Amino acid sequence: MKNALKSKTVVITGASSGIGEAMAKVYAAMGAKVVLGARSEEKLKALAEKIIADGGQAAYCATDVTVAEDCKKLIDKAVEAFGGIDVLICNAGISMRAIFDDVDLSVLHRLMDVNFWGTVYCAKYALPYLQASKGSLVGISSVAGLHGLPGRTGYSASKYAMTGLLETIRIENIKKGLHVMVACPGFTASNVRFSALVADGSQQGSTPREEGKMMTPEEVARIVARGIAKRKRLCLMEAEGRATHFVKKFAPAFLDRMFYWVMSKEPDSPFK
Repeated sequence: MKNALKSKTVVITGASSGIGEAMAKVYAAMGAKVVLGARSEEKLKALAEKIIADGGQAAYCATDVTVAEDCKKLIDKAVEAFGGIDVLICNAGISMRAIFDDVDLSVLHRLMDVNFWGTVYCAKYALPYLQASKGSLVGISSVAGLHGLPGRTGYSASKYAMTGLLETIRIENIKKGLHVMVACPGFTASNVRFSALVADGSQQGSTPREEGKMMTPEEVARIVARGIAKRKRLCLMEAEGRATHFVKKFAPAFLDRMFYWVMSKEPDSPFK
């Protein structure tokens, strides 16, 4: 596979843990110049130092993606450190586990602030540089952004919103050479699920799914890299994502029932 990231400047949000951290390490090892954004400056500093010690190139900027000015500072840091931007990966995200009947509205606002508006802010400030480099704008979405996921109301809504935003940006830039990709990992062994918000806005603290049966963050990072190299529009990972995309076209009602059944089998499911 062509190494599309060698010598490229790659900005990654949510880079202090999980998929974002794996991307930073994997892409730096591939020769990319990585620019890391997340709320924890301490974790970013440690990660950047590790990458540099291993012979890579890295810069970082403490970033709360719900704050537009923070997102601008992250983009400015990338340009200051490396002269431009070739790839922006909007990875920062949070999840939730509660049905719409029970969830506090503040939880839905929080999901949209991080997952949707965080993407809006970073994409807006990075767009001129991505247009100049004919680079890649990548959103880390989910199967929940392809079909409504029961018990994940705000999460699905935020990922649908992200997809709509990115698809529109793609169309608007048809003549400018900008590559836009929506990437949909399956359930991934990362701390996003442990910090998922429940109905009252507190963190669930544990996951109802088996870690050993999930994708690893490193697997996701490598698949996204291949998607960027091939300039894919939609990057579906694992059979469940591909099946969801296919079945929805022909049997959406059947897919509704299947999603309900799967979620009803989770421990402490509200659908039992």
